[in-house]
Amino acid sequence: MRLTRIILLALVGLIFFASMAAYAVQPDEVMSDPARESRARDLSRELRCMVCQNQSIDDSDAPLARDLRLLVRERIASGDSDAQVIDFLVARYGEFVLLKPRFNARTLLLWLLPPLALAGGGLALWVNMRRRSAASASEDDSLIKLTADEEARLERLLDAETSPQKPV
Repeated sequence: MRLTRIILLALVGLIFFASMAAYAVQPDEVMSDPARESRARDLSRELRCMVCQNQSIDDSDAPLARDLRLLVRERIASGDSDAQVIDFLVARYGEFVLLKPRFNARTLLLWLLPPLALAGGGLALWVNMRRRSAASASEDDSLIKLTADEEARLERLLDAETSPQKPV
């Protein structure tokens, strides 16, 4: 019963937070043509809110995000293609306005650094594990091998320890 209640509360919370993004676009912003509105929403999800910086303008309630949403809808209403709208906003605000930056010479390091860092970290772990296993193997080998004199002495010590001692 308690688990069901927790799951139900979690589900209600998830639905509540998922629907919050729908409140960012105001009713007066919505275009009358559903196809154009869909295009505007798709484009708005690709553009960064310059105030929030980690949200799309579709999710943000900031006044600047609203202005950008209206600008996107104006450009679509005037007949611009999706690429033209994006190019217009990039020309006006820079590449930072895009949530997913384009792959070009200026953003090459941005795109390649995470996979290179991951590969470098994996390589470092692999080298470290190889060194540890080699060191462990060499330690085991050196501990096992005794000279003939050492073996004889060890045998005498073990015999002396296991034989009954004479009372003094």
